[in-house]
Amino acid sequence: MVNKITAILVDDHAVVRAGFRLLLSTGDKIEVVGEAARGEQALQLYQECRPDIVVMDLSMPGIGGLETIRRLLQRDNQALILVFSVHHEQVYVSRALHAGAKGYITKNSAPEILTEAIDAIVRGECYVERGLLKNPPEAKNTRDYHAILSEFSPREFDVFRLLAEGMTAQKVADQLCLGHKTVANYATQIKKKLQVDTTTELAHIAVHLGMMQR
Repeated sequence: MVNKITAILVDDHAVVRAGFRLLLSTGDKIEVVGEAARGEQALQLYQECRPDIVVMDLSMPGIGGLETIRRLLQRDNQALILVFSVHHEQVYVSRALHAGAKGYITKNSAPEILTEAIDAIVRGECYVERGLLKNPPEAKNTRDYHAILSEFSPREFDVFRLLAEGMTAQKVADQLCLGHKTVANYATQIKKKLQVDTTTELAHIAVHLGMMQR
């Protein structure tokens, strides 16, 4: 009998993890060998289980998904990571792939897409859900914000995203388990790089990139 593909699930919502596990258990090719609610736990769990693949969300408390990807690959450059996220915007896909993920699908994709993506990645392929990497039209006479954001560290990107969503610096600090002064410093760096002065302008940039609705 062929060995099953082993996977760990990383998502801060227990109900979502239960849904993943149920979906994957319906077949006979993939076995879920562990679950984690945040990136810090995922790093430890990976060391313990050494799964064939990690299926993970991007938006989590603590170090967050992008930083988790980076740290996992620092520890094992052969680690296979599939991002399974609610975000469908190109900027998230690009950031995840740049960080080292081997695939990206959305949570509203058809159920069979998850198993198809896992199977493809374990075979050595990259897998991005169809349509996610289409180039959106850019507004004329605007800076190339995609290029600027591509240079952000994972932490800078997370802080940018949460500030743009309207969170206060204190709420961002709580969400990411950082100090208030650390978040304030990140905010200053982000605004300087994007050449803006206010969080309202950050929100406008996020809208321009398709990360938020108008």
